[in-house]
Amino acid sequence: EPKRNTAFGSAGRRIPHRVLHVINQDGESLGNMHRADALKLMDQHNLKLVLLKENVEPPVYRLMTGQQIYEEQLRRAEKKKVSPKAGMYIKELSFSSAIAKNDLETKTKQIAQWIDKKYHVKVTIRQAK
Repeated sequence: EPKRNTAFGSAGRRIPHRVLHVINQDGESLGNMHRADALKLMDQHNLKLVLLKENVEPPVYRLMTGQQIYEEQLRRAEKKKVSPKAGMYIKELSFSSAIAKNDLETKTKQIAQWIDKKYHVKVTIRQAK
């Protein structure tokens, strides 16, 4: 059973699939080819093979330079940072109905910051004694 690649990067020479769909570094399709032919092409052009889609038949690999791989890793890390999973972060705030005006303004600013960061905010107001 082939190992699952969790990180984006070069597949190296250990490719578990016999037939591959290869895309060159400019994004043009080179069609389906045997693993050995893809490795020869990789060596000739001094590029690396990167798995793009494993769940299709045949799996899609792309020839990339080290710089392209690095830039793609940075792009994916930035995308992951910017868009956390929906509903993942829930902030809860609780205060009394007899809260002072200044404290209420401070908490309102905090709630606005959390909403800007796409957090789900739950506010509970307790009745004053």
